[in-house]
Order: sequence, then structure tokens, then C-alpha cells
Amino acid sequence: MNSGKNVLAVCDLEAAYACNFVEYVHRKNSMPFDIQAFTGLDSLKKFAEKQRIEILLISDKAMCEEVRTLDIGQIVILSEGVHHPMLDCYPSVYKYQSSDAVIREVMNCYGAKEKLCFQDTGNRQKKERIGVYSPVGRTAKTSFALTLGQILAREKPVLYLNLEEYAGFEQLLGCSYERNIGDLIYYIRQEYSNLPLKISGMVQTINHLDYLPPAMSPMDIQNTTLEEWLKLLDEIEKNTAYETVILDFGDGVNDLYALLNHCSRIYMPVRGDAMSTAKLQQFEHLLKAWNYTGLLERIEKLKLPYHRTERTGKEYLDELVWSQLGDFVRGLVRKEKKSDGI
Repeated sequence: MNSGKNVLAVCDLEAAYACNFVEYVHRKNSMPFDIQAFTGLDSLKKFAEKQRIEILLISDKAMCEEVRTLDIGQIVILSEGVHHPMLDCYPSVYKYQSSDAVIREVMNCYGAKEKLCFQDTGNRQKKERIGVYSPVGRTAKTSFALTLGQILAREKPVLYLNLEEYAGFEQLLGCSYERNIGDLIYYIRQEYSNLPLKISGMVQTINHLDYLPPAMSPMDIQNTTLEEWLKLLDEIEKNTAYETVILDFGDGVNDLYALLNHCSRIYMPVRGDAMSTAKLQQFEHLLKAWNYTGLLERIEKLKLPYHRTERTGKEYLDELVWSQLGDFVRGLVRKEKKSDGI
């Protein structure tokens, strides 16, 4: 019974918790593991006799001496807050927090220790890179990209990457991130072998849309090479099940045109005033001068409906989906499906 994929097993005597957790992870469909749920030790032991378990997330009440003898790469205790001191030799995560937080903690503690060989998930032809960029300012570009991501994520696994010098996510959402996309670029430069684990341990979720925390420093964006961005995208496409990656570009990206050229579709919000039109014309002139005419053909210009709200934080993102902008994006998605014959 060897599926060829690394296994993450969850064992909890509380059947509802184990099943709900695994169902949530399957629904996210973005982790580089085969997820298995067990509600008793007998089934867990039978499975472990036939296939190695890389990570076992097990409740403190289910943990026993028999489990220690199984072929398991890393045991992580699913704790209810207080557990027996004999289990202190294992890393633990708090059981009653969000499933996303549990996943991040497990991936981070495992990724710091183990080296895995990840399989290509296949179906590379189904992967799509959508670029969102505009040489014109104040076009609601990021609001559009986040709206598009939330709507697409209702139907398939989507990952959003913000490549702006100043994304402002921590300020907008009133949160802080321990790690961000700048850390991933650092791991790439160090040729870190467990990048898929770092990605899984960093992913955040809003309304089904997964995203990587944006860079904190503009220099993290400005100093990243085209090869490093492509390496990150390649790792995401090979070792996660995301079907679509949305790249929200800023002007600080090195080799911007070349990276845009690696997108299968580019949406460009524009405005109709004279200054905006002049900037757009300069952009198109440069594309032709630098022989990126093929890229020009893949750009779809959009005049977005005006969106104004007093809401902030997550409420702002919630409102986007049901605003006029949300209606516009739903219409755009329907039109693209029709043109693609879906």
C-alpha cells in the first residue's frame, strides 16, 4: 500500500475532530501530503505496518508506548492545553485552534527537522498563472485581484501572491506574520530542500482563498531575480495542488516584463483620463520595443466599476465579493469560461 506520496496521519479518539480536520485539509487540497484519519490505534498500527507515516498528529489521550515503536518520521502531539510530562519530548500543537493554524505549526516544526523527497503532483497542464498588473495607479488593482481570487477559490484551489513593494496586509487586516514571502526567497537562495513544507507552513486563508504573507521590505521584492520567482512558482506547481496562482504585480519586480510573460493570462485595470492613457501608451511602446508583442496579445484591459467602502480588515475583503466589483468579476469569469469552452 505505497501511494508514493508522503503521509500525514491524524489520530484522535474523538472521531468527529479527526474526520473534520482531514476533510478540511482535503478541501484545501494544497498540502504536499496524503492525509489519513484514524480514530483508533488498531487501524493506525495496521496502516503503519504497510506504509511509512512521515508525520503523525496524535491526541495526547491516544498516544501510548505502542505508537513509539511504529515507523513514523515525526510525532506531533495534539494537545488540549495540558498533557502528561512524559509527552514533553514531542512537539505539540494546541488542538482547539483553527485548522489553518494547526497546519502551519505542524509544517513548521516538521520542516525544521526532516528532509523529504517530494513527488510531482502531476496535471501540470491544468496549472494556470494569472497576472494582475497596471502601469496606471489608483485602478483598484489589488482589490480586483483579491476579488478574483476569492471568487475562483470557491470552485478550485487558488493561491494569491502579492508582489508589491508595499502590500499593507498587516495594517489592513490588523495582524502580524512570523514569516513572509521574503523568507521563502531566502530559502530558495540557500537551496533549502523542504521548500514545500515552508510554503504549507506559511499559507494563510481568507474566504477559501489561500495567500502567502507579502514581503515586509520593498528590497525583498526589488532584489529577487526572475530565476528565484520562477523557482518559487515551480515548487508551488510541482508540490501543491493549486490549480491557479494569481500574481499581483507591483513595479518593483525585477524583470517585470519577463515574469509577466510567464503568465498564461494578464488582467490590466486601466483608467480613461489623459494621464493614465499616456502611461498605458508608454507601457505598450516599451513592450513592442523590447519584443514582448506576444505578451501584449495576452493582456486584457479592464475598466473596473468604482468601489468605495468604509469597512476595513477582513470585512473589507468580505464585502468585495458582493460589491459591484464582485459582480463585474463574476461576469468576467463566466465570459472566460465560455471562451475556454468550459
